Amino acid sequence: MSMHARLSENSVPPTASTVVLVHGLSVSSGYMLPTAVRLAPYYHVYLPDLPGFGKSAKPSHILTIPELADALADWMQVMGLPPAVLLGNSLGCQIIVNFALKYPERITHAVLVGPTMDPKARSIHRAALRLVLDMPSEPLPFLPVLVREYLAAGPRRTLRTLQYAFADRMEEHLPRVQTPALIVRGARDPIVRQEWTEEVHRLLPGSQLVVVRGAGHAVNFNSPDKLVRIVRSFLSK
Repeated sequence: MSMHARLSENSVPPTASTVVLVHGLSVSSGYMLPTAVRLAPYYHVYLPDLPGFGKSAKPSHILTIPELADALADWMQVMGLPPAVLLGNSLGCQIIVNFALKYPERITHAVLVGPTMDPKARSIHRAALRLVLDMPSEPLPFLPVLVREYLAAGPRRTLRTLQYAFADRMEEHLPRVQTPALIVRGARDPIVRQEWTEEVHRLLPGSQLVVVRGAGHAVNFNSPDKLVRIVRSFLSK
């Protein structure tokens, strides 16, 4: 199937790292652009729309989280990408963790921004409530982006993918991940609370945790300058 992707065209050294941005539930790579344009002067940056979302093909079979990780790996292979840094937000973090377990030789670093799925939020009404509570923590332009892309994905695909996210047990996967990892949380994020973020940090061997003051769930959209400084510091080490 066809997959749409954005990529940077800045002149960076051939030896610069490749960074692939992985979007969250029912949105596309478009809401990752504020971070992408700030990463582009330093890295080779790619932003794919995963199957079923954005401008990519929408298969009748709705992909599970492991299948989305497989699709990402297949796309990277077709694009001829080297082992890369994977940076994801929300459900994108679950895809990255599955990717790191299945394709460890294809990922150099994992950056998990607001990683779901908090075991205390594994129901549709709890997840929806947390999403509503997050809206005051996001900039005004974020809401129309969110609504437009959720409508484009459609309620059936959104709800089914969310159910797959509930079934994906991050707490069981994390101890087996060997990839160097950075966890980033917005201090005002009600979707991924501090307690769960600290549990992710505890379970993920050798990980680093940074909390961004004043930021909501989509740190990649609401605080891209801060996020890029944090990511560059992490990768430089």
